[in-house]
Amino acid sequence: MRTMRKAAVAAVAAAAALALAGCGSDSGGDKATDKPATVEKPEKKGGTVLDQPFAKPDLELTDTHGKSYDLIKETKGHPTLLYFGYTHCPDICPLTMSNISMAKSKLPEEQQKKLRVVFVTTDPKRDTPKELGEWLDGQDPSFIGLTGDFDTIQAGARAVGVSVEPSYKKKNGDIVSTHGAQLLVFSPKDDKAHVLYTEKNTGPEILEKDLPKLIEGKNP
Repeated sequence: MRTMRKAAVAAVAAAAALALAGCGSDSGGDKATDKPATVEKPEKKGGTVLDQPFAKPDLELTDTHGKSYDLIKETKGHPTLLYFGYTHCPDICPLTMSNISMAKSKLPEEQQKKLRVVFVTTDPKRDTPKELGEWLDGQDPSFIGLTGDFDTIQAGARAVGVSVEPSYKKKNGDIVSTHGAQLLVFSPKDDKAHVLYTEKNTGPEILEKDLPKLIEGKNP
């Protein structure tokens, strides 16, 4: 993939940062809708190589074992995929995690051991460490789940261009949550995100092709 010019990348990153997935579910959790905001221009296949990479957000949260987890310290020197979402999301979040899991399973064992996949909940009131852990175990037991104070999570997300808003309950009891649908890839060489994938570009075939290069700190 050729690196886009700065102006083009800035436009794509800005559009991605503003694209929120609005997810609503009733209190019983039996019905749900997930309608991502639309982007007028068609998206290119594959990840976007950022001209100005994002520094890894300074996040200290709680993992699925109830222990403190320092994102920068724990993932230093490892190729890291970072995604902000929540377990009650009806389709975008589980699909993205499933796609990552499928692509990861095709990697050689040595590369799988290097990779870190971090899922940060945007709905910490409902996503307890236990619930988050059970949900991620259904995707891939090696995935790292983090929860904690919402303001801390929101600040961390905003630091990498991901827009996150608090969940709220509608008059009919439906709970609505919004979260960015971007997948950020941090290089093991400098711990910065040089590549960003949007919702429509995280298919398993795309990730399967790109992950080997990303794990070695190269752009796809």
